[in-house]
Amino acid sequence: MSDVLKKYLPERAVNPCFELIKANGVNLKIVNHRVTRYGDYRRLPNGLHQITVNGTLNKYRFLITLVHEIAHLVAFEKFGRHIKPHGSEWKRTFQHLMIPFIRPEIFPSKLLPVIANHFKNPKASSSTDANLAIALKTFDEVQKEGNSYIFEIPLGSTFRIYNGKVFKKGKKRIKRYECLELATGKLYLFQPNAEVELIS
Repeated sequence: MSDVLKKYLPERAVNPCFELIKANGVNLKIVNHRVTRYGDYRRLPNGLHQITVNGTLNKYRFLITLVHEIAHLVAFEKFGRHIKPHGSEWKRTFQHLMIPFIRPEIFPSKLLPVIANHFKNPKASSSTDANLAIALKTFDEVQKEGNSYIFEIPLGSTFRIYNGKVFKKGKKRIKRYECLELATGKLYLFQPNAEVELIS
C-alpha cells in the first residue's frame, strides 16, 4: 500500500498517511475522475470502512481529500453516527488529523499560509474555499485549455459548464454568483472558483 501511495502523495506524507489508514482499518480505493466529488467515505454492511479518492488529483489535493475522508470515519466512530457530516465534531477531527501535515517538508511554502488559513475553520469541501481551490489548482499537471473562473469573467457573460449547460453570469451575493440557466430560466448560485468555458 505504501508503494501505491507514493504515486499520489507528497513524499513526506506517505508514511503518516499509511499509518492513519492502518490504524483506522481503511479500505482505500483510488478511482477514476469524478466531476462531483474528490472522495467519499462509506461504512460497508460488513462493518469495514471504505474510502475512495480520485486518482486524478494533484498530490496536495489528494492528501487533503484523504485526510478529510478519514476525519469522517474517526468523527463517526468517536462521536456516533448522529453527528452532522461536516459539523463541529468533524471540523475538530479534521483539524487535529491535518496538523502534522501542515509543514514545509510536505506543502510548498506558497501553499502553507493558504492551508493554515483554511484549517482555522475547514469547509465541507476544499472547493468551497475559493482561495485554497485556486492555490491548489496551480499544482495540477493538466490545466484545462480555454477555461476561466467565474470571478474572472465579466458580468452578463454567457458560459458553459462541464455538462454542456449554458448560463448567464449575474450579480454577486455575499460569496457566490447568481447565474441564469438560459434553457430553463432557473437561477443557480456558483462558487467564484467554478471553472467554466466562456462563450461570449
